[in-house]
Amino acid sequence: MSDRRSRPVRLGPRAIAALLLVSAIGVVSIGWPLLADADSGLAHSQDAPWLFAALLPLLVGVVVATIADSGLDAKAVAMLGVLAAVGAALRPLGAGTAGLEPMFFLMVLSGRVLGPGFGFVLGSVTMFASALLTGGVGPWMPFQMLSMGWFTMGAGLLPAPYRLRGRAELLMLAAYGGVAAFAYGTVMNLYGWTIVPGLGSGISFHPGDPLPENLVRFFAYCLATSLGWDLGRAVLTMALTLTIGSTLLKALRRATRRASFEVQVTFDGPEGVKAPTGP
Repeated sequence: MSDRRSRPVRLGPRAIAALLLVSAIGVVSIGWPLLADADSGLAHSQDAPWLFAALLPLLVGVVVATIADSGLDAKAVAMLGVLAAVGAALRPLGAGTAGLEPMFFLMVLSGRVLGPGFGFVLGSVTMFASALLTGGVGPWMPFQMLSMGWFTMGAGLLPAPYRLRGRAELLMLAAYGGVAAFAYGTVMNLYGWTIVPGLGSGISFHPGDPLPENLVRFFAYCLATSLGWDLGRAVLTMALTLTIGSTLLKALRRATRRASFEVQVTFDGPEGVKAPTGP
């Protein structure tokens, strides 16, 4: 009999193309002010609705491309909805206090089990649902969706689960969660830093200045404004991963097997021919 262990959803060429397109749009939409001249103006608050309108069909495109490449059924999409609802419900528990947001822990483990394509969609949809739940809808929301999508996708890009299990896997996921928690905060800082007026000259964004000078100011801005929040998010994500991560990983993998995520089970027939069986 073949390996019955759950594996992340395989990324096919169409899913990879869709993810690259979404990510390219996200990088340009978040980072373009750093390369703009002083007369270009900053329009993050005005372009957010257009970015959101473009993001939704692209997210659907990632799902459709992943299903087409991997042959998943409606149960897989239903599982995405369940995990997004759970993640949205977890976010208000910390109320953003000192960056203590338990939803990040769930996104790390879910991305690990689901893979990068579905992980990206799960992160984005979860952030969208949590914004509706907490009243956090605003021009920052599409940027949060992109950042959380990348956060969850990264967990799906880690080494394959069947090559690394047990304590070693938890340590890897905890390390990733800690680093990615800071990365999430850094990306969101880049969005806000370019549009918030009235900062000190040492940490303000100066349109048209050389990129290295603005990056030095940006680093100082991160240290001055969000280091405590990012540290709290990273510590909580790592702590939850190391303490209850093993139990949740087993539950998620069991659920994905029942949702037909795993490779189809086969057995060797009398003539050595492998015939498929149900999951």
